[in-house]
Amino acid sequence: MKVLIADKSHIKYAEIICETIAESAAVRGTGIARRTPEYISTKMENGNAVIALDGDKFAGFCYIEKWGHGKFVANSGLIVHPDYRGEGLAKQIKHKIFEHSRNKFPDAKIFSITTGLAVMKMNSDLGYKPVTFSELTDDQTFWDGCQTCKNYDVLTRTNRKMCLCTGMLYDPAKENKKIHNHDYDKKVWTRLKNIKQTMFLKKDKKQ
Repeated sequence: MKVLIADKSHIKYAEIICETIAESAAVRGTGIARRTPEYISTKMENGNAVIALDGDKFAGFCYIEKWGHGKFVANSGLIVHPDYRGEGLAKQIKHKIFEHSRNKFPDAKIFSITTGLAVMKMNSDLGYKPVTFSELTDDQTFWDGCQTCKNYDVLTRTNRKMCLCTGMLYDPAKENKKIHNHDYDKKVWTRLKNIKQTMFLKKDKKQ
């Protein structure tokens, strides 16, 4: 298994990457901003993506997005093919894309919004901190990308202050270059997620 910085030679995997992301979101019943093969291909051409390959077979992927004129970057679209789940590959990809982001955009704040408990744990291990949405990028293009998420109405209903996703931020100005292991309590994250679902999804049912 190899985890590599993607380039033009990997564009042939763009379609299966998009399909795998969409299928995973459907199975989990979670919201996700959809991306096209053309969009994924551009990320590869610009050297802003990481791909995992088992020989010639696609195994996993993640890409970098820049926001606010490079003041913020996000590691998005993390996905592992079903054949390779449960083997720790997501963590390898997450570490690789985080390292690549730090090297390519050393002064940028790295942020994440996610509903996935596993992603929250990986973010926490890398030094991300939970933050309010107001501490994330105010780049309207980023938030417009949430329109394809099934929970977008929650975001608009709260004036973009919160959603079912949890915002997390890594600020290089406040952290040493060494990656730290932070305490992670799955019960806390699970409770936070359940509270949000109770708050917002029950409102949807009443409407």
